Amino acid sequence: MTQVYLNGVFIPLEQAQIPVMDRGFIFGDGVYEVIPVYGGHLFRLEEHLERLERSLDGIRISPPLSRAAWRDCFKELVERNGGGDQSVYLQITRGVASRDHAFPVGVAPTVFVTSSPLKPLPADLAASGVAAVTLEDIRWQYCHIKAITLLSNILLRQQAIDQGAAEALLIRDGVVTEGAASNVFVVRDGVVVTPPKGPYLLPGITRDLVLELATAHGLPCREAEISQGDLHDAEEIWLTSSTREVVPVTRLDGQAVGNGRPGSLWRRMIGWYQAYKQSVRERGGATPV
Repeated sequence: MTQVYLNGVFIPLEQAQIPVMDRGFIFGDGVYEVIPVYGGHLFRLEEHLERLERSLDGIRISPPLSRAAWRDCFKELVERNGGGDQSVYLQITRGVASRDHAFPVGVAPTVFVTSSPLKPLPADLAASGVAAVTLEDIRWQYCHIKAITLLSNILLRQQAIDQGAAEALLIRDGVVTEGAASNVFVVRDGVVVTPPKGPYLLPGITRDLVLELATAHGLPCREAEISQGDLHDAEEIWLTSSTREVVPVTRLDGQAVGNGRPGSLWRRMIGWYQAYKQSVRERGGATPV
């Protein structure tokens, strides 16, 4: 039976209940974080907690737990749910209060944590990659906050699915921001490029690791704006996220990317990434690139 953590206690998922007046339910007033676990070891936990703290600060909620307490909570939950490879989901809302847009005073945040088995990457990924489409970025101006208010992302992702694609690559003022649920990389002239951090994209933990791995292995990389034209002229396109890792896009808006198959640089990167994951399984979270 799956266990969850809710406001200080571990209980079966079926017993977890949150009042209907919780501001997360009423307003979507909260933030979240997703942390992969490999071999029972939390993946780049400090980086995930740093991003969590930035998100909390962005919506003016004080961290409910210390970093040490978060670590203990996540580790115990993973153990209670069988260890191995999992995905930890953490959600913090402003708490329960009468419906009023103004921040309530003296209200404790709601803290919910669950974990589930981490799904393996599709077996045919290395052979075929995935399709993507470009769509106008209709989201708000604080996308660097990992907020639970994801309706615009959901609508964009569904538009992509309706067109037979796996992801929507978002364009704002002619420039690529990110995917509906991923960061974006392109390869042009043998150089790996990803948009610079800013308010229009989430600073991805996997994104940063890909840049670290590229630098460590001598693969040219940089952060720079990517125009819509650059995207369509790319030799390779990658999507990154904590649970999907590094995914090659082989079809964009119905046209082949490169030769229509996952590229050689992606194959090198996914090899380095898998080696990094294995070192986490063997040695824990403090792993050199």
